Amino acid sequence: MSEAEELAARLKPWNSGAIVERRLPGGTRSAVWAVSICGRRYVARQTRRSEEDLVWELDLLRHLKACGLRVPRPLAAGDGRDSVDGLFVLEWLDGVAPKTPTEWRQTAAALADLHAATRGWPQRPGFVSSIDLLDRTCGGDVDLAAVPGEVVRLLRSAWAPLVGLPMSVVHGDPHAGNLRVAEEGVGLLDWDEARVDVSLLDFSDLPPHAVPHLPGLPPDRLRAAGDAWEVAASWTLEPEYARRRLATLTERLGRLAT
Repeated sequence: MSEAEELAARLKPWNSGAIVERRLPGGTRSAVWAVSICGRRYVARQTRRSEEDLVWELDLLRHLKACGLRVPRPLAAGDGRDSVDGLFVLEWLDGVAPKTPTEWRQTAAALADLHAATRGWPQRPGFVSSIDLLDRTCGGDVDLAAVPGEVVRLLRSAWAPLVGLPMSVVHGDPHAGNLRVAEEGVGLLDWDEARVDVSLLDFSDLPPHAVPHLPGLPPDRLRAAGDAWEVAASWTLEPEYARRRLATLTERLGRLAT
């Protein structure tokens, strides 16, 4: 049985005639497909997260949708379940990746709306924030026990300036591939790395003109904190990427020290 045939069989709780169109690019930490159900396009995703973890993500999406944000609505199976053996289905969002300064500013505004809508939101089960990691070692995708001690000290030095800043849910991975600009606004896709953390971290990899200015936190300090998170969360899962971000972090902190 091919991958498409196997997935179509697993989609029967949603619809026995579901059609698998293609596997989508990305999906480093989970597999993602474009599928058609009753003539409409959706995204099917296979998660490695726990059931409790996935419930948190889907409840968050429903809340954000109700708040007017452009996020994918979960599609329940015919028996009311949101997921079946880690497989779940989401609304397809049309649009293109942001390119222009205006589109990136719209993206920053959408992220700010996300943060405003989730002040006080409970932490994702099993996850931790960058602030927690100043004296803890693991949570979510992060296991600092697997990271060399000198690197851990570097990461914590990058997170320390964030102490006391506002916290909320962060998308966690708002790169161009996870964003869809359309007439309806900016769509935010792929919430697999969402968690509660310092809100500003969502802006750390955005183009400079889209990053909000915060007195006392120079842009390079914010970018260093973002580099540090990427190193920590990717150290085991994506080691080559983690080492590249570590090189960027080391260079950035070196400039800040001069």
